[in-house]
Amino acid sequence: MRSDVATLPGSPERPNEDWAAAALPASGAGGTVVLLDGVTPPAGDDGCVHTVPWFTARLGGALTELSASRPDMPLPEILSAAIRRTAEAHRDTCDLSHVRTPQATVVLARWDETSVEHLVLSDSALLLEAPDGSVRAVLDDRLDRVPDEILRSLEATDRLRNREGGFFTAAADPSVAARAVTGTTPRTEVRALAALTDGASRWVDLFGAGDWAECFGVLRTEGPSGLLRRVRVLETADAEAGGVRRWKTHDDATAAYAELRDV
Repeated sequence: MRSDVATLPGSPERPNEDWAAAALPASGAGGTVVLLDGVTPPAGDDGCVHTVPWFTARLGGALTELSASRPDMPLPEILSAAIRRTAEAHRDTCDLSHVRTPQATVVLARWDETSVEHLVLSDSALLLEAPDGSVRAVLDDRLDRVPDEILRSLEATDRLRNREGGFFTAAADPSVAARAVTGTTPRTEVRALAALTDGASRWVDLFGAGDWAECFGVLRTEGPSGLLRRVRVLETADAEAGGVRRWKTHDDATAAYAELRDV
């Protein structure tokens, strides 16, 4: 397996809340990619004494360890166990029932000689490239279905956060794992894969600089860092032109890319 990961903070004044890892078992027979986008809370109380980077590091570490060491566990069970483990690490000090308790989007991909498993929760993206070069995007579009006028209100958004009819993220409730978009693809049908936080996927879904296949081409030829540089150029140009499509000029942006070994 060949893998590459790159990340850029949205602002030098704020810590990067994304988290990503790629792991290859010692046997070399498979691998796993984990990517999280921490949800930046609005100013005010969120019931937790810890930062979002603390949360994503704990959850990401648990997901990486479990997905690499427990091939017998399906990915939803792994996400559920990792959420439970992370919650136990701060249950005694924090109010985990708070609607804005630290949370994150999740992308998990794991493969062996026969199959590629995937799990996506909230608005990060997973791209699967077939041997013929076609690319399939695995997306959880529930947040995209929420009207903009609701998202502009913190209170209205909170009423839909981790609620039926709204959208779901990995926070403190292990049962949310059952809400993730999951699936399995035969190993022979996947040549490479990539995971993108929404700060990286905006090259396609916000700026329309290319489609998912063209995005994958950038990742293959320029690597994740090349895609992130392209995103920053577009963001800066849009801001200078008075663009109003984003509530902040730059977002934390992370991309992970893995070429799977031939079988």
